[in-house]
Amino acid sequence: VIVGGCVRVFGSRCGAAMEQGSGAAAEAEQPEARLGPRTSGLVSAAGTNGKAVLCERCGSRVLSPGTARYRRRELFLPSMRQRVALGTEESSVKGDMLQEHWFVDDMYTFENVGFTKNVNNIKYLVCADCEIGPIGWHCLDDKKSFYVALDRVQHQ
Repeated sequence: VIVGGCVRVFGSRCGAAMEQGSGAAAEAEQPEARLGPRTSGLVSAAGTNGKAVLCERCGSRVLSPGTARYRRRELFLPSMRQRVALGTEESSVKGDMLQEHWFVDDMYTFENVGFTKNVNNIKYLVCADCEIGPIGWHCLDDKKSFYVALDRVQHQ
């Protein structure tokens, strides 16, 4: 479980493209331009989540249907199964470069989500009930951008 942030971040610009393990995003954000392979049956005609977004571990509802928009943006999220202390070497941080996300522009849209401690201007999203994560990403530079990775949640 990663709570409290466990990745070392280089630089403070969240929108700048950075090395894997940095926790930062690639600059290019692509709204519903291209639907990815995982989106079949998940994205409504309006480009929103057609199903509820749930925690993979405990099934707690993270987002209700129709409350988030599909976005493609390359973001690095640390692995959900590693145990790395804050401030460790970046080479020890394992994770995934994920491209498909649910985008929310207001944190009060979430039904159930927690945030890690600030890790150099990044807060990771976790399930508020079981604290599994990170399931998503938020940069403090942009108060209206919250991303939940499709690969880190269930849909029902």
